[in-house]
This record gives sequence, C-alpha cells and structure tokens, in this order.
Amino acid sequence: MTTNDEEFTHIVMVDIDPEHESAFNKWYVQQHFPDLLSCPGWLSASRYVNLGEGPKYVAMYSVAGQWAFETEDFIKVKGFGPFTDHVRNFKRIQLKPI
Repeated sequence: MTTNDEEFTHIVMVDIDPEHESAFNKWYVQQHFPDLLSCPGWLSASRYVNLGEGPKYVAMYSVAGQWAFETEDFIKVKGFGPFTDHVRNFKRIQLKPI
C-alpha cells in the first residue's frame, strides 16, 4: 500500500461491449483522458490493448498520491461516463516502484 502522498502507477483494465468499442475508444482519448489529467495529482495517462489474457483495454496512469482520488475534480469525472453499462471485466491495480 502506498502512503497518501507517494506517487504510484494506477492501471485500469476493462472489456467493452463490441458494438460500443469505437465510440468508447474515442471518448476515452478525447474526453476521459483530458478530464482526468485536468484533476490535481493525475500526472500522465496512456492506453494499451492487452495481447494476453484478461480484459482487452488497459489504461495506465501516474498518480501523485492516494489523495488524488479524493479531490472534488476527480469525483466529478471518475468512472466510465456514458459507457458504464457497457463495461465488463473491470479490474484495477496500483503499483509502486521497488
């Protein structure tokens, strides 16, 4: 577990209903990333497609500390917005360097 002010990597993995993939991917990059990166403590964001087992889509974030999840700005934009009902197999991992 990280301390409240220790930087870490936050990883989110999801599947999305196939009929919503294109719109979801566009929303993620054009809306969700800018919204998150405008929040205090959200330092960087990138997306990937999983080539192995598990959910297809992976987002990796550098976060300044656990406190970043408690800001009013983050609370307003967290989640999957209009795609919440179409997201499946949601997993989240938080990592810190050794």
